[in-house]
Amino acid sequence: MKTAHFVEFFSPGTFVSEVSRKPIESWDTGVALAMAANISERHNAKPYGFQFLTKFRNDDELDSREVARSPTYFFGVKIRTLAEVAAENDPNEEILHSNMRTNGWERVVTTTSGWKCTLPLGPEDVVLDT
Repeated sequence: MKTAHFVEFFSPGTFVSEVSRKPIESWDTGVALAMAANISERHNAKPYGFQFLTKFRNDDELDSREVARSPTYFFGVKIRTLAEVAAENDPNEEILHSNMRTNGWERVVTTTSGWKCTLPLGPEDVVLDT
């Protein structure tokens, strides 16, 4: 039996987030943040968040399977509420405002440096103070 831990880093992409998976000894946010500093995706996009995952494989199995996944840990982002997005009344964010209302997203996070990216903030997700 073998267990392995990984961290998946998320960076702004064209239509979906770019993902880089790296092995990690344990689910340690400090180590993951340090690792994030060395990640660079297409167009020099830098990570805005990560998730930990654990995979497991029995000795008689060829491939492993995911057995645990953390919430998303965001960093370098600003939290914005539905009310704040509505009050800003930015014509460039009409679709964001509509998506928030339609999908019931009370909060989103927006990157504060690098490529701009806005994503829903789930109830289990964590915003790290970096």
